[in-house]
Amino acid sequence: DRYIEGTCPHCDYTEARGDQCEDCGRTLDPEELVDPRSKITGSTPELRSTEHFYLRLSDFTERLGEWLGTREGWRRHVLNFSKGWVDEGLQDRAITRDLDWGIELPVDDLGPGKRIYVWFEAVIGYLSAAKEWARASGDPEAWRDWWESDDARSVYFIGKDNIPFHTIIWPAMLIGYGGLNLPTDVPANQYVTFKGGKASASRGVGLTIGEGLELFEADALRYALAASLPEQSDTDLSVEEIGRRINEELVATWGNLVNRVLSMVHKTCEGVVPEADGRNAEDLAVLATVDAALATVTDQIEEVELRAALRTGMDAAASVNAYLNATEPWKLAKTDPGRARVVLGTALAAVAGVRVSLSPYLPFTTLALEDVFGPVLAWKRVEPAPGTPVSKPTPLFTKIDLDEL
Repeated sequence: DRYIEGTCPHCDYTEARGDQCEDCGRTLDPEELVDPRSKITGSTPELRSTEHFYLRLSDFTERLGEWLGTREGWRRHVLNFSKGWVDEGLQDRAITRDLDWGIELPVDDLGPGKRIYVWFEAVIGYLSAAKEWARASGDPEAWRDWWESDDARSVYFIGKDNIPFHTIIWPAMLIGYGGLNLPTDVPANQYVTFKGGKASASRGVGLTIGEGLELFEADALRYALAASLPEQSDTDLSVEEIGRRINEELVATWGNLVNRVLSMVHKTCEGVVPEADGRNAEDLAVLATVDAALATVTDQIEEVELRAALRTGMDAAASVNAYLNATEPWKLAKTDPGRARVVLGTALAAVAGVRVSLSPYLPFTTLALEDVFGPVLAWKRVEPAPGTPVSKPTPLFTKIDLDEL
């Protein structure tokens, strides 16, 4: 399939593959391509008869349609794409290929030179991996808790070109087998384009992880990518845009907040976390804002609104910065040292909550703050213990020199 390219008969994309068009997402058979050509030699392929096993998807049209009709909270483009497939009438799909590599067939009915189609056997790996894990853990039946229990949820994080394999083909296989949980959610992302071209490892378009880590710190890169997640529409990226987000958002908001609070506590509070006494309404309000943000992040992550959850966490950080600008503890340190200690202790408590909300996105710098705040053991704000040493901090993130990118 992937040795043949041509023009998609549905959207006229000129680099569609023999099994799928990456532009419109339709799955294809090689003979459907317009002006097909070999990826290896550029020559026109010769069509020959061959025998294959098929998944009789057409038998599952009604059941898949009913199941998709009960899905709530799914991303609109995922549900519309999947329902569109069913409404057009599902076509039977060949699940074997003429190849000399891949998973061999367990039977000899088709003769030599046959392999299982990768998108038939790959999704089975979700189930087989659970069974292998259960066996390795010493409880061979433990997989059933994840695949048969009504309390289990299965969420498949994929790109939109893989939607039909996870909302049509894999569910049909599960229905056909019987007794196993269907996907709870398939929050497929849209495409990332890189300077206008769709990011693709196979085509060499975009930035590899290794290349990204040569340019940016791990958490900084994670932040910029998460802040640009193409959850509802395609997102265009460049190294310059990644650097801009790191500088203008991550460094300026969260990195600045952590550095200024720890620096002032180290200088003003004798290098230890102050007592939590004497907070007024303004202090309690900023803590309530952070707690409310953490609750919102909980709901957003539960709904797989990951970019929105990151933005909520960053907004909480901004609110703590605003609190510091309003209370000016650097001035209070000279005029009212006791009040300065209360403000800085409150800021530390607020930072503790923001840190939890950002921890899924920034795991390495979250770990770097353990000396003051301790490990993140629960999804709640835990104030650092009074008397905990606070050393002079080093910046969490390095500002990017955009001229050098």
